[in-house]
Amino acid sequence: MSGSVTAVSSNSAYSFTKPNRSSIQLLAGLGVEGDVHAGVTVKHRSRVAQDPTQPNLRQVHLIHEELFTELRAAGFTVAPGDLGENITTSGIDLLGLPVGTLLHIGDEAVVEVTGLRNPCLQIDIFQEGLLKQVVGRDEAGNVVRKSGIMSVVTAGGTVRPGDVIEIELPARPHRPLERV
Repeated sequence: MSGSVTAVSSNSAYSFTKPNRSSIQLLAGLGVEGDVHAGVTVKHRSRVAQDPTQPNLRQVHLIHEELFTELRAAGFTVAPGDLGENITTSGIDLLGLPVGTLLHIGDEAVVEVTGLRNPCLQIDIFQEGLLKQVVGRDEAGNVVRKSGIMSVVTAGGTVRPGDVIEIELPARPHRPLERV
């Protein structure tokens, strides 16, 4: 199983969106070099407020480009980096991956999937009504989160648009993604 990187984004300041870059550098155990969310401990403001000593399981945020197509069909305009992701992918069912999946990106970088992104109300400030498009419920009433996955960097390296992403599933039994 494989897919590709369609865009990379980072920002050294807190903001909802992240500008696209020609490349980003992943640092093992930290995240994206120069990104406000890089670090060993949590950097997302809501998590820091709860407990700033928590491990940072949200070092790298990935979103599947296919979500943007779905959102466009619902009347929203969303492009790579707009939802704060670091890596935009194509051809991978990110939301269907189990916890512990390794994503080998480009020549060197590897990230380990930790869970689902849990979007906050800022997404509705970006575009009103968008939160309902990326968080909903299935037929059984279970919460469905579609705004990407979070990961930690296990091997550093440069990531660029066009890089191939190879998927390495963990040993069974697989654990489904939960919010982190």
